[in-house]
Amino acid sequence: MTLALGIDIGTSGVRTAVLEEDGTLLSSARAAHVARGADQIDARHWWEAVSSCITSQVSAVEALGRSGADISRIAIDGTSGSMVLTDAALAPVGPALMYNSKGFHDEAAKISAVCPSRDHIALGSNSGLARALRLRGEAQATPAHLLHQADYIAAKLLGRGGQSDHNSALKTGFDPEAEDWPTWILDLVGAELLPRVDPVGTNWGAIDAGVAAALGLSPRAEVCAGTTDSIAAFLAAAPLSCGAAVTSIGSTLAIKVLSDKRIDLPAMGLYSHRVGAYWLVGGASNTGGAVLASFFSPDELASLSDAIDPSVASDLDYYPLLEDGERFPVNDPELAPRLTPRPVSDAAFLKGLFEGIASIEAQSYALIEAKGGPKLQAIYTAGGASSNETFTAIRERILGRPLQVAAQTEASIGTARLAQGLI
Repeated sequence: MTLALGIDIGTSGVRTAVLEEDGTLLSSARAAHVARGADQIDARHWWEAVSSCITSQVSAVEALGRSGADISRIAIDGTSGSMVLTDAALAPVGPALMYNSKGFHDEAAKISAVCPSRDHIALGSNSGLARALRLRGEAQATPAHLLHQADYIAAKLLGRGGQSDHNSALKTGFDPEAEDWPTWILDLVGAELLPRVDPVGTNWGAIDAGVAAALGLSPRAEVCAGTTDSIAAFLAAAPLSCGAAVTSIGSTLAIKVLSDKRIDLPAMGLYSHRVGAYWLVGGASNTGGAVLASFFSPDELASLSDAIDPSVASDLDYYPLLEDGERFPVNDPELAPRLTPRPVSDAAFLKGLFEGIASIEAQSYALIEAKGGPKLQAIYTAGGASSNETFTAIRERILGRPLQVAAQTEASIGTARLAQGLI
């Protein structure tokens, strides 16, 4: 039986998962990111962490009586919008830029001057396209490839660059419906730098033989077009069926619904990724676990939750945010948190926070449906919040439907499923 390897490049480190042919998880591994400077990101450190994790993963597979040579398919997910410019030999020609870098106002002005739409995903001073222009402007040598984070690792495995996937390239301006880069982006960035973009799961060919030998993999292992980390987490958590939805409440709240219709409304913070025959429609709010953690410790959250009756609504009307600014379901950089009045009881205050986050979740799904999204079939819940039974009960009351706890939530598992062709 052959195995599939999924590689997840997250914000805190790299995780890998190996699946059996029937989709069963065989083993997983993780590695921390290599220490780096505060101001400059060296993409070579991404590769060092991935290499270390793959080596550990192969050892784990061998300890279970299998071999690294049994791994026949590999796919990678990375943080959406992180990217680097390299030369033809895949050496970075400057620092990389991460998904959360922003402030590229000069580049945003250049984009705005030529973009034919006032509601395009590539507009703005923190867009993927703005990062690409900054990288090009600060390149320390002649660049050959613009590579998103997952692209870079795939290129290192293949020994060649020049390819990307529908999901990683979306926020840089690629049009997954037309399956091409808009002409104005080709002119702005340079057609020679932009990658060829393929559907997720596309077979890109065999791994470089030297790289395979160094990592303990088969030279016949195939590398597939990957995706972004949040989409990989969806693929791990939910079935690929229209109307399936995932709410992930970690530090922030992310909503995704599988739809047969593309819905792109960047002005509302809503956009769609192409996944097979479907569109994954989603948005992310700035509310979430980080707000809860700013008021209560994990032990306090647990003890206060036990004192809450989730079946009875409070009269509080909160919009829980850490600071001014919201992305979805309201896209307003000036939106202020609403956290008053605060009851004397901490349990009552926490209940109001839970209800506020749940109301934002419900508004998000209602907006997607109002804009043409499918009727929800099931909502799977992931992230730290899914383990709090009181919060889950409040969410179910406000959503008016049951929630299903996702059996798997690791992005590396979703990416391995993608590699194995189970998507």
